[in-house]
Amino acid sequence: MPTTIAIIGAGAMGSAVGQRLIQGGARVLSFTEGRSQRTLDRVRAAGIEPAAIADIAGADLIFSIVPPAEAVGVAHGFAPVLSAAGAKGTFIDFNAINPHSMREVASVLSGTGWDILDGAIIGPPPKPDNAGPKFYVSGGDDGIVNRLKALGLRTHRVDGSIGAASALKMVYAGINKGLVGLGTTMLLAAAGSGSAASLHAEMAESMPELLARFQRSIPDMYPKAYRWVAEMEEIAEFLGPDDPGAALFQAMAEVFARMAGDENGDGRLASTLDGVLAGK
Repeated sequence: MPTTIAIIGAGAMGSAVGQRLIQGGARVLSFTEGRSQRTLDRVRAAGIEPAAIADIAGADLIFSIVPPAEAVGVAHGFAPVLSAAGAKGTFIDFNAINPHSMREVASVLSGTGWDILDGAIIGPPPKPDNAGPKFYVSGGDDGIVNRLKALGLRTHRVDGSIGAASALKMVYAGINKGLVGLGTTMLLAAAGSGSAASLHAEMAESMPELLARFQRSIPDMYPKAYRWVAEMEEIAEFLGPDDPGAALFQAMAEVFARMAGDENGDGRLASTLDGVLAGK
């Protein structure tokens, strides 16, 4: 019998991961109750089976891949169902949450009888022409890593218990997405001060690699900005109130909230950024 994997949160990442698992020989389910028609279409296009909550609890493995702000709520919502399940499997939280939030997820699910593991995804969703993101797991043993590798996922074990994989995600995302937030802030400042053309020319000469990176990563951020708000807040909490960097990432949350509002509004900020990135 093929391994049955249930994915909670079949967004762009979750559905692409599900498709890769199906290609690796797994049967993949997704809880779709209350989801939009767009999500249902994405699930079916990936070959994932829409499933009720009781069916999710019958899976061998459950992946939680939801926006960071929803991670603990998912744990609370599924805990009673997992507790009532006859067979017990493994629940892996792959969300961009800090170690404290991850330990809260594990605490909520601790009485269900399921194995609870900490996970992190680094990289964009898998596509047919790429190897896909890396999946980091902490807690448990090497067996789960080997199992996921056999299903086609680039899986690595992080030394340490629950929280170790989440810590890795926090510091990596802080660098990667923090750089996007910094670039967004200063490019908008350049446009507002009339220095955009000069900035573009200087970066093209002295920092061409960074300019090229911004030209890719900043437009790519626009539709994702709403998800990044809570992620920046998770990083701020990870750093803690005694670290001055926490205020930096709380400010980054506000930067991405502003961009999320622009995405849902008139798109003026995105248009301004596109102009600066193009040297206009």
